[in-house]
Parts: sequence; C-alpha cells; structure tokens
Amino acid sequence: MPRTGKFYDELETRSADQRQEDQLQQLQAQIAHAKENSTYFGDLLKDVSPSDIQSLEDLASLPVTRKSDLVATQKSAPPLGGLNGVEIGQMSNLFMSPGPIFEPAQDVDDYFRMGRAMWAAGFRPGDLVYNTFSYHMTPAGHMMESGARAVGCPVFPAGIGNTEMQLQAIETLKPTAYVGTPSFLKILLEKGREAGADMSSLKVASVGGEALPPSLRQQLKDMGMQTVIQSYGTADLGLIAYETEAMEGMTIDEGIIVEIVRPGTGDPVAPGEVGEVVVTTFNKTYPLIRFGTGDMSAFLPGESACGRTGPRIKGWMGRADQTAKIKGMFVHPGSVVDVQKRHDEIKKVRLVVTSKDNVDQMTLHCEVANGSEELEKDVAATLQNLCKLKGDVKFVEIGSLVNDGKVIDDQRTYE
Repeated sequence: MPRTGKFYDELETRSADQRQEDQLQQLQAQIAHAKENSTYFGDLLKDVSPSDIQSLEDLASLPVTRKSDLVATQKSAPPLGGLNGVEIGQMSNLFMSPGPIFEPAQDVDDYFRMGRAMWAAGFRPGDLVYNTFSYHMTPAGHMMESGARAVGCPVFPAGIGNTEMQLQAIETLKPTAYVGTPSFLKILLEKGREAGADMSSLKVASVGGEALPPSLRQQLKDMGMQTVIQSYGTADLGLIAYETEAMEGMTIDEGIIVEIVRPGTGDPVAPGEVGEVVVTTFNKTYPLIRFGTGDMSAFLPGESACGRTGPRIKGWMGRADQTAKIKGMFVHPGSVVDVQKRHDEIKKVRLVVTSKDNVDQMTLHCEVANGSEELEKDVAATLQNLCKLKGDVKFVEIGSLVNDGKVIDDQRTYE
C-alpha cells in the first residue's frame, strides 16, 4: 500500500522516552551482532558486554572508529577491514569512494534509508525522480535510487554530463523530482533557460553532497523550484539527517544514534557545542558502532515545528580534519599527496578549494622548478584520476607555499 500522510512513518512522532527505549534495545542487539560477526568489532569490543550498555549515554564508554582511519584499516584486511557483519558473498554491491574507501550494500528496501529525506522534501508515490548522482563505482546514485523506490517513485538514472541529452530527457519525460547536488540543478535550469527547453515539470528537489547556502536556494526557487530540501549522509552510513518544511536545522534519521564529541576524542560535548558527528547504525551488514565521520555539527534544543519529535543538528558545519567534500565527493589529503608522488618534478603541493557562484572549484598549487604545459596537463590528468574530480593546476616557485602543514586549504565560506 502506498505511503500517505505528512510523515514517512510512525517512528518520526515517537515520544523521546519511547525512542530511547527502542534504540537502547537495538543498540544492545547491534553490539552482540557486531561482536559475533565482525572480526574488527569482535576485537575492538572484546571486553564489552551488550548488557554493559544500560542507556544511550553509556555509548560514550566505547571506542570511536574514525572514517579517517578506514583507508589503512581496509588495506590491512581487504576489502572492508573486517568491519562487515556479513560475508562478502552475501552482499549485493561493493562500492569504492575516493581514498580509496570501500562500502557494501544490500538489495533490500531502502538500504541507505534515504526515503525518509525524500518524503520530507515532498516526493510522493508515482513522481518520476531525476537522479543526477553517479552510478559509477561510488554508491551515491544507488543510495538515492533505493530511497526513491522506497517512496514509490520510478527513477531516471541521469548522472552528470551530456547536458544537451539531459535537457531532452527532462522535456520528454517531465520528471517532477530532482536528486543531486544543488549546483548541478542550477546548471541544468540555467542551460534549459538558455536553450529554450521546458524545465517546468521539476518542482521538488532533495539535494546533498555540498553546501546549500541561502542565496543558492533562493536562486533555484527563482528558477521555478517549489521546494529545495537538503539531506546529509555518507556512503558508509547512509542518511544521517535531513531538512523538513520547518527549516529548523536537520532532523536525525530514525535508523541511527548520533553523538557530538570533541574532535580527536570520544567525549561528548555540552549541549549546543560544536563537535564531531559520531554515528552508530543498526545496519547488520555494516554494523558501524561509534563511527566518527570527521564532520562537524551541533545539537539544536527542543523539537521541530514540523511535528517530528526526533533530535536535530544544525547541519554540516565543516570538517574536523583536512578532508574536503568537493562537488559531492570526499577528497582526502593522502590522495593529493599521491598526485605529488606520481611526478618527480613536484616538490610540494597544496590543494586550494574555493567556490564561485556556488560552484565548487579546486586548484592544485605545485612547487616546481621548471614547469611546462605538458607537465601541467599530466598533473591535471593525475589529479582527476586519483581524486575523481577535475581541477586546475598552478605551478609556483619552490618554497613559496605556506609551511603550515596543510595539504588541503578549504577557503570556501557559506552564508
């Protein structure tokens, strides 16, 4: 039976006491499952009994596993570092994100739990969803498709690029809903206007992968979008939080527990204080317990005016490390250093990230004694190959880059 009503399900309106009781039971079961079925968590939690956890606050006694450590962890025990809770042969997909970091998936209803965010954005059964996230290697396209299918929506797997064909598809298919980055939605709408294409069918958007400043949201509405709602998630965890029509921060997904801790520690910060987002999932395939995302945020007080009773965070507020999310993709310092290692002529590198007209841009500054146009092209190709994104390359004098330890200099500012 198709979903109806304002809320995705009854979980969104549980009392705080009922939510804590339910999640405590799920947490104890997850710890037991992870210890028995994951070699990584079996070792990490060998001295922990599920019965030791008598409240959600007791989570703070467990160690944090950080995303920034996954590359080394997975290299030591490929492909998933032993964090998986089921055998590889029982999975439906394995994905690879920049790093490289590998993530599993299952062919089950809304594995990444994105449907809840899409429902909040106004997606309804039968809406044709225009999905511009990539289906190649990384999980983003599949994440969004599984959420849309859970809502009851057919999906057009558009990806990015081939703008002329995309405009044709939108004119012909007349999709109602868009998923992808907000900057690419702006590009599509602008190109459609320039080409005289009818883009008026697009009304609602669930966007993510990059910041959505108020100015860009307003521009999208000025170009005909009725609702532009952002969600926050990762390839490892799926949905973490999402906006609602109340536009009061982001409501945390019902399938996880979120803590905000002091960066570099597992210690929860005071209510309202900014810290690192640490997430525990109830996903049996990849049972991440106290997974440090490296993202920064803070809890908001009270409940949302939309009627959902779950806790809320302010949204994405930057990174606790130098890893940067650019055009929806994580770029890791190690990948940038690997570009340097591929070219003996480069003595030092610094990736500078900026934003122009709400579109992310990156430029690799390279200390080179004798640069050439051919070397510049080669470095640009290596950058795209290792970081999965195109960027400019700029040669600078030896010794001219700032000696502050930064490999990635994120200079973006958000309104």
